[in-house]
Amino acid sequence: MPYEYYTKRRVEFSDTDMAGIVHFARFFVFMEAAEHAFLRSLGTSVATEWEGNSIGWPRLTAFCEYLNPVRFEEELDIRLRVVRKGATSITYGFVFTRDDEVVARGELKAVCCICNPEEKLRSIPIPDAVAKRIEEAPGDGA
Repeated sequence: MPYEYYTKRRVEFSDTDMAGIVHFARFFVFMEAAEHAFLRSLGTSVATEWEGNSIGWPRLTAFCEYLNPVRFEEELDIRLRVVRKGATSITYGFVFTRDDEVVARGELKAVCCICNPEEKLRSIPIPDAVAKRIEEAPGDGA
């Protein structure tokens, strides 16, 4: 079962700030895009149907540590690892590298919820159809 996913991202002009480096908030977009690609690679999605309900993954926490600046048109390698898979939530760890240099590290924790329109969000156990496709990574997730 997968616990790791790799993708690449070329920095676009719209990702940068007035100093010409990637704006800090864009790393959260990059993490979310990697998460979505990971789930699609497993045949599921961040938004799906289950037992007649809309299922989504609202964030509980989001964190990013910036180690080195990244500039327009540079290419980032993004590694996603499932740091923890609980009964209702998944924590993803991310490492961003450029030419083997770590430039940032991040983490997202998302909870599986029923997200039906006009209803209050409520967490649920991760459906077996999704849970069986995802494994927690061995080690510390770094």
